[in-house]
Amino acid sequence: MIDKIPEFKNPELLKKALTHRSYLNENYGDEEDNESLEFLGDAVLGFLVGELLYRRYKEEHDLKPKELTRLRSLLVDEKQLARFAVQLGIGEKMCLGKGAEKDGGRENPALLSDTLEAIIGAYFLDSTLMKVRSFVKKIFEPVADDLMSLDNDLVDTKAKFQQWALEKIEKIPKYESNKCGGSDDKPIFLSEVFVADIKYGQGEGGSKKDAEKRAAENALAKLKQEGLI
Repeated sequence: MIDKIPEFKNPELLKKALTHRSYLNENYGDEEDNESLEFLGDAVLGFLVGELLYRRYKEEHDLKPKELTRLRSLLVDEKQLARFAVQLGIGEKMCLGKGAEKDGGRENPALLSDTLEAIIGAYFLDSTLMKVRSFVKKIFEPVADDLMSLDNDLVDTKAKFQQWALEKIEKIPKYESNKCGGSDDKPIFLSEVFVADIKYGQGEGGSKKDAEKRAAENALAKLKQEGLI
């Protein structure tokens, strides 16, 4: 885990990335605030986080685009970026005006996240894409892995159970789903899920798809209860 801002060859770029417009409003000079670097950093971060998720989760876990998009949005949202900024000690290093400081700017999630994006933009200009990629990966990957754990809702339950079955048994789950009640307008289906001819769970739903989802949920719940996940 990285807990500090990377070293810059050009310290003036880092200073610019840390300078909020409120500081310049009270301290006139030739400096620029960090808004342009924030714009650049937002674009660089979006690209690198997208690449990280594609390589790590699309290729290894076959996540669908909507799942990758949701995971990316969780990683780059204001609150999460602010947490990264706190981790890196950015709050105490920001150049703020007295008013922004008095209003708690050093703990403000919006200012912290914007400043982190500005630092990423500045680091991109100061070094190489490879170094920025490494910096982003070391910060974001552990959190992405936590979000991808079997205890969250990023991946649908059938995908979660299939992932477990492939890793532990090297077999793909098979579902047997049949109508078990209800009416023609509102049928009820029962689905049972098997791995290597062993039944792991079952569930009911208003469609085969829903029943299979419930069966996967039931299988995962049993595995968790038995300490297998």
